Amino acid sequence: GPCSIESEEQITYCAQRVKAAGASLLRGGAFKPRTSPYSFQGMRSEGLDLLKLARRATGSPIVTEIMNTEHLPLFENVDLIQVGARNMQNFELLKAVGRQKKPVLLKRGLANTLEEFVMSAEYIMAEGNENVILCERGIRTFETSMRNTLDLAGVVMLHKMTHLPVIVDPSHATGDYKYVQSMAIAAVAAGADGLEIEVHDNPQCAWSDGAQCLKPDKFAETIAMCRKVAAAIGREM
Repeated sequence: GPCSIESEEQITYCAQRVKAAGASLLRGGAFKPRTSPYSFQGMRSEGLDLLKLARRATGSPIVTEIMNTEHLPLFENVDLIQVGARNMQNFELLKAVGRQKKPVLLKRGLANTLEEFVMSAEYIMAEGNENVILCERGIRTFETSMRNTLDLAGVVMLHKMTHLPVIVDPSHATGDYKYVQSMAIAAVAAGADGLEIEVHDNPQCAWSDGAQCLKPDKFAETIAMCRKVAAAIGREM
């Protein structure tokens, strides 16, 4: 789904298109952690309401990011709670989502090791919630040709280090829609258990991160190609 929820029409349309292409979950940002305090920060609780309307229209379970423990009551009707890269070592937040029962999607920090990543997951599980999904979303290195370096070797290593499912976010990793399809295909080949791909009906006018969003048709094409790769190596999507 889109980086940011912008309107009922936008999120519902994206929800319908990604579901038709084979997406099993709908993700949309209501609370947005942004590098600049002057950038769009999300529609917040109103965005959550719009996300729920899109779920009602499509039946797709919804995923969105939580920023702090005070927002937990607002997430009672969210199906999967995402803890973003910037909060990977926000230990009080990790403990709080560990005390509730909803599954948690935990993203790797911008410059964290795999061991640190797994230990953050342990913070959640130590509180009683073992329903954790790890997400590799690229790390900061000396390479500047892309926003981040997508660590696909890390996907393989995480499967050896832990029993948890590991998904890949090629959108935030590359920061450029031109590379998302190739990295999504590579992630499937590397053994990723899922993909988180940003999709927007009009990326040029997106309120945040439009440069990394696929249009719905390109998303459908990407998923079709990923299915072929999965079949070729004996996996299912």
